[in-house]
Amino acid sequence: MDKLRRVLNGHEDEERGLTAQGSALLWIPGSAGIKLFAVFSTLGNVAALTSTCFLMGPVKQLKKMFEPTRLIATIVMLLCLICTLCAVFWWKKNGLAFLFCILQFLAMTWYSISYIPFARDAIIKCFSSCLN
Repeated sequence: MDKLRRVLNGHEDEERGLTAQGSALLWIPGSAGIKLFAVFSTLGNVAALTSTCFLMGPVKQLKKMFEPTRLIATIVMLLCLICTLCAVFWWKKNGLAFLFCILQFLAMTWYSISYIPFARDAIIKCFSSCLN
């Protein structure tokens, strides 16, 4: 009965579980959350690119990045990296930063798929069959 009274009086927060309290701490109100998301998304993509430099060497990585099969994805990825940071810090447009994050993700996914033989062809066939 005491628990019911606390809920009805608005003192439910004292009884919340650990996961609910943890998720409340992760919530960042306003535009700061979008800015942090954009910055960490960009840093994650940069870390993914640089980690492959350590695996195969920076010169070989750059040669592979700018092969004709990966050229468009590489250019889109790098432009979106720069535009995301500009949208967050210089232009102060959070929606645009979020759009650039999505484009970064798509370009990085298309770039990563290029290392799997025939994966791009399979994805193109899948989407073309879904659209027809």
